[in-house]
Amino acid sequence: MPLTLGELAVRHGLELRGDPDHPVSRVATLRNAGPDAIAFLANPRYRHQLAATRAGAVVLDPSLAGECPGAVLLSRNPYAAYARIAAELYPAPPFPTGISHGASVDPRAEVAPDAGVGPSAVVEAGARIGPRCYVGPGSFVGAHAELGEDSRLVARVTICHGVVLGKRVLVHPGAVIGADGFGLAREPEGWIKVPQTGAVRIGDDVEIGANTTVDRGAIEDTVIEEGVKLDNLIQVAHNVRIGAHTVIAACTGISGSTTIGRRCMIGGAVGIAGHLEIADDTVLTGMTMVSRSLRKPGVYSGALPTDEAARWRRNSARFRHLDELARRVKALEDRLDRDDGGRQERGNDGDGEDE
Repeated sequence: MPLTLGELAVRHGLELRGDPDHPVSRVATLRNAGPDAIAFLANPRYRHQLAATRAGAVVLDPSLAGECPGAVLLSRNPYAAYARIAAELYPAPPFPTGISHGASVDPRAEVAPDAGVGPSAVVEAGARIGPRCYVGPGSFVGAHAELGEDSRLVARVTICHGVVLGKRVLVHPGAVIGADGFGLAREPEGWIKVPQTGAVRIGDDVEIGANTTVDRGAIEDTVIEEGVKLDNLIQVAHNVRIGAHTVIAACTGISGSTTIGRRCMIGGAVGIAGHLEIADDTVLTGMTMVSRSLRKPGVYSGALPTDEAARWRRNSARFRHLDELARRVKALEDRLDRDDGGRQERGNDGDGEDE
């Protein structure tokens, strides 16, 4: 449904410079927007497109307002303001309430009257589906699991037994929450599976991406605090704790019993070893390998940049000799220290003879 610029300005606390009655019904890029669309400018790389945009309005920083030929909505955080406007123009589709034909809900489960359970979904005994929740098609909610109000399992989501989701949790297709962690004890004859007796607890307003896995705890629970956003294809191992409002990009792997602080930003394909602590407000750039605790906030990187292949191979071969080189340098430094000490001692002796 179209909304006027005036309505958007009032609802989102933005300053409007333009016609308040002008309607918009969609979002678009600066390059492709028409008069019926909202665009935004947050990345300076696209600033050159601003002068030629045909957008009905552009959300941007006040310092750039004079460069836009049309209406503007001013915000110190244009991307966040755009996100709220886009959510209003593209609301989530409503879901059917009640239990769909073909779903299987155990009579001992609790499903709120205004919740929905989609086709082929399974809800086991003792599970609790809160008000306005939706268990999407093909999803599974295990025994005694809980979904807080307004939570949504999009489709083919697996929530294993005893897992607890808070309010307004969004889980995308293929995610598995509460599968056994990788707990094995070694014997001479092989490996023994260690029972994973904990569960998973997820706070309010968490989003979990497609095909991401969050393992249940070995003894105590795996915990994801409120406001965490996980991208697709992330592995969260048993007994990990992720602090509130941390965001993690795709293909990251977090080993067991690691604690990640609040408000961290972790890039794609990061690897984090087990039993570590990462401080609040830490940033890990993509492809970083974390093998020790990071107890001081900061920006950390650990991957080599792309290089011409032949030179990369030469440098890669030299990496194997770094330990030997470090030992040789240390031996040379020790030798120089001894030589300097001997010369200093002889110099002092000479001074004494002169006297």
